Amino acid sequence: MNNADRGSSAPWRVGVLFSRIGHTSVIEETQAHGTLLAIEEINAAGGVNGRELQAVAYDPASDTLAFSRYAKRLMVEDGVTTIFGCYTSSSRKAVAPVVERLNGILWYPTLYEGFEYSPNIIYTGSAPNQNCVELCRFLMDTYGNRFYLIGSDYIYPRELNRMMRDFLVASGGVVVGERYLDLRAKRGEFAPAIRDVVEAGADVIFSTVVGTATSYLYQAYADAGLSPKSVPIASLTTTEAEVLAMGFDVGEGHITAASYFEGVETGADASFADRYKRRFGADEPTNACSEAAYFQVFMFAEALRQADTMDTETLLRIVLGSSFEAPQGRVRINPATNHTDLWTRIGRANRRGHFDLIRQSVGPVQADPFLICASRAEHSDFAR
Repeated sequence: MNNADRGSSAPWRVGVLFSRIGHTSVIEETQAHGTLLAIEEINAAGGVNGRELQAVAYDPASDTLAFSRYAKRLMVEDGVTTIFGCYTSSSRKAVAPVVERLNGILWYPTLYEGFEYSPNIIYTGSAPNQNCVELCRFLMDTYGNRFYLIGSDYIYPRELNRMMRDFLVASGGVVVGERYLDLRAKRGEFAPAIRDVVEAGADVIFSTVVGTATSYLYQAYADAGLSPKSVPIASLTTTEAEVLAMGFDVGEGHITAASYFEGVETGADASFADRYKRRFGADEPTNACSEAAYFQVFMFAEALRQADTMDTETLLRIVLGSSFEAPQGRVRINPATNHTDLWTRIGRANRRGHFDLIRQSVGPVQADPFLICASRAEHSDFAR
């Protein structure tokens, strides 16, 4: 019996594509956890229209080509039409043509560089106007206008740093250095970059380093004896998961912008974090990527409940414009862009491995992936 058949008692099968091993597994595993926790909770409450959600999961092991290969297997061999997955932009771009050609849906729970639209992708991570723009303003107001850009060598860091350069120039800032390292770079490879930061007289290090290499960057910074009070590392890709991996003392004082931090003090957040820790371990923190992976499953399940079919066109008509009380606060999938209206928050890592909230939006910020309105955004949209 097919997934799409009404009146069936068979499970609703969905694909899950997150890496459990490899250089990006430190964050992708938390996304897998958020996804599976949501599926377990939905099933414990009776499933969707009396039918369980069943995860058909593969581990692409941080290999871009494997994401494409497994997406094809899910849709062609496993009969799956909805996939939750992908962290890097490279993996998303590898899966996009698969779901477009076979008319499925990819739910993508990761912040990314923007400037993309696919009718077959629901983007539930932050677009640049929901994190990068306000972070740039805060850093210039607080630390200075001389930025050193360092990132992993692939699509997202290069594209985001291109935008950051534009923001800086438009605001009177300057890029004093820019460097990219391999995704699999080791600790010692970051030392020359840190020396370059010092020689360039940077006020801020803006990092788009991802995965295991994130820990090596911050450790190399600590080895050099620099202080985040004067020259912090600011990042969109450093979450509670990376801080746990690098050591709380190493991460302390550095800055991150995200839609969600553990402890944002909404009722939904407190219960989500508690359930997550009971399921995966008391020392396992939640983060913006696991939170998006979690709430997007519930948004899908509600659309499925109304549609009672896995038909892609039917689901998309219901999903677009829908809203949900997520752990970060109420979010909405914007029907104009397939992106999600999310909260903007800036936090500073503390010695407990969490983030102290510095600044946040007064409500969800409308997704603007093509930065049409970013230059008109007002500081009044943010509470301090």
